Amino acid sequence: MEIYVSTDIETDGPIPGPYSMLSFGSAAYEADKTLISTFEANLETLPGATGHPATMQWWQQNPEAWQACRQNLQAPEVVMPNYVAWLKSLPGKPVFVAYPVAFDFMFVYWYLIRFAGESPFSHSALDIKTLAMAMLNRDYRDSTKRNMPPRWFDNLPHTHQALDDAIEQGTLFCNMLAEHLK
Repeated sequence: MEIYVSTDIETDGPIPGPYSMLSFGSAAYEADKTLISTFEANLETLPGATGHPATMQWWQQNPEAWQACRQNLQAPEVVMPNYVAWLKSLPGKPVFVAYPVAFDFMFVYWYLIRFAGESPFSHSALDIKTLAMAMLNRDYRDSTKRNMPPRWFDNLPHTHQALDDAIEQGTLFCNMLAEHLK
């Protein structure tokens, strides 16, 4: 059985290494939208990393989200092995799910390999926007949330706090999957 691990991250720049993943949240779902478990952590920044000017300007416009991801900081070398243990405790094979998957998976995979030495996801990463493209029969760049039907969305907040957003996009994915499998 596959477990869909909807994951959202917050960062201080566009790529891992020179910039840091500040926080991430994962919500593990069964295909029927049963929420099995969640994981979240706020991370210390990488040694020598700095904030990207454009990203830091965005954070200045979102001070509540910034405050939320800068509390209770933990070292990545502690968090990522704990995350691996959590992923391995799930009752099925984890599939990473995100919107957009290219950005979120890049950071999570890099951190997993760097700080835990492995990725239980392997290279299994599913992009919600690509699924929308296929289901809506639209161009990829036109397959945005504003062009998705309201029936795909549950009434959940998008707060730019990683776990909130992971739960929100996880329900979106499960609603899309249910419709696709009809």
